Amino acid sequence: MTTAYWNHVAAGWAEGRDRLWRAHSDAVNVALCRRWLTAGKYECLLKTDLFDEATGLGLWPALVDLAGQVHAIDMSHDVATRGRTRHPALSAAEADVRRLPFADGVFDAVVSNSTLDHFDHQNAIVDSLRELHRVLARGGRLILTLDNGANPAVAVRNILPQNLLVRTGVIPYRMGATFGPAQATTTLRQLGFRVIETTAIVHCPRVVAVPALRVLDRLTRRDAWKRRALSAVGRFEAAGRWPTRFRTGHFVAVLGEKT
Repeated sequence: MTTAYWNHVAAGWAEGRDRLWRAHSDAVNVALCRRWLTAGKYECLLKTDLFDEATGLGLWPALVDLAGQVHAIDMSHDVATRGRTRHPALSAAEADVRRLPFADGVFDAVVSNSTLDHFDHQNAIVDSLRELHRVLARGGRLILTLDNGANPAVAVRNILPQNLLVRTGVIPYRMGATFGPAQATTTLRQLGFRVIETTAIVHCPRVVAVPALRVLDRLTRRDAWKRRALSAVGRFEAAGRWPTRFRTGHFVAVLGEKT
C-alpha cells in the first residue's frame, strides 16, 4: 500500500474516530512495552510508525519513560505531521521501514506494533525485519506485533475481498499480509534474532467491542462510564495467559534480541 493511500486513511481518522477502542489498543501495547523493556535501560529507541500518535495518545508518552531518546518514522507525510502536531516534542521522520535512514547499530530497542502487517506481501515483512536487525545494536531488543494469522477471524478476514470489506465498513482500511506465531518466530531466528518470548494480545472480539465502544462514545460524555467500559474490555487480556491465546489474540507479539 502506498504513501498516498495512508495519507487518505489518516484524513479519515483525524477527528478522533473510535477513540475508546484506540485508547484500549494503546493501553495494551503500552503494557506490553513496559513488561518487555526495562525502564531507563535503553539509550535510543525507534518506533516504526506514528498511526497511534496521529489518531490518539499513542505509545510515545510511555516510551519516553523507557528510553533516553525516542525516534519514530512513518511513510505517510500526513500521519507524521499529525503525530508531531499532537506531540510537539516527538522526533519523527518520514521514512519507509524497508529502507531506514539510520546507520547500522544505532538503536538498542525497536517497537514495531502492527506496522509490518500493512504491506501487501510477506517478503516486505522480511525485508523490514532485516532492516530493523541492521539498525539494532548487538543485544538490542525488538518488540514486534503483527495481525495474528493463527486467529481464525483474522485468517478469514484476510482471504476475503479487502475492497468490499472496506466499502461495507467491516474493516476501516485494507489489511496486508501477515504471519502466524510459528512463522514470525522462525523468520526472526533466520534473520539473526534470538526469540525470548512469543504471546498474543488484544483478545476482546473486535467485531463486537469496536461498534459497542463507538456507540457509547457518541451517547454519553460521562468519563466514568467510559472508564468502566474500557476496564471491562481490558479484562479480556487475561486470555493471554491461556493455552488458547493464539486463537483469541488479534495480534501475535514477539520479543526478539539481536545476536
